[in-house]
Amino acid sequence: MMITLVRHGEVDEAYHRCYNGHNDITLSTKGREEAKALSKVLEHQTYDAIYSSDLRRCRETTEHIISISKCMTPIYTQDLREKSWGRHEGMTFDAIVQRDGLVYENFEQWITTLDGEPYDLYISRIKEFFTQTLPQTPYNNVLVITHAGVIRVLMHLLQNISLEEAFSINFPYSAYTTLNTETWEFGAIQCA
Repeated sequence: MMITLVRHGEVDEAYHRCYNGHNDITLSTKGREEAKALSKVLEHQTYDAIYSSDLRRCRETTEHIISISKCMTPIYTQDLREKSWGRHEGMTFDAIVQRDGLVYENFEQWITTLDGEPYDLYISRIKEFFTQTLPQTPYNNVLVITHAGVIRVLMHLLQNISLEEAFSINFPYSAYTTLNTETWEFGAIQCA
């Protein structure tokens, strides 16, 4: 199976560098333009299925892609959501430190200290979707619109790199890559 992994378009600047998680925020004006540009890049591709996070920023990106391309109705799922950060949703690192007095010691300590969905369950959710759920479908070429965190966790799992290394990979808004499930190798990260 060939999977094209897309990060949603840009969100409003007020949400940049924030732990947005399950916040159901919209695309910015620039994000809508990015999604339109991405749809033109992908319009000549044929997909057997489209899966998308059910959060608004992914839904809006998906709607731009399917409005131009000849794609079928997308399947929206919570399985492709970003990690929930609970009471830390929408906050910046500095705001969390200031409000809660948390101290950053290292990457793993920090992400497990924050509230919301336990990180091991988040990783398991992503692993199950990509290694069990999708492979059981009859599809050969699938488009997935999701969040940078989901894509980076998948890279962590499949490239045998640490979470910290995976989260240091630059994956811009509206960027995409491919994943071949026969070899579990990623293509280059491309922007629209």
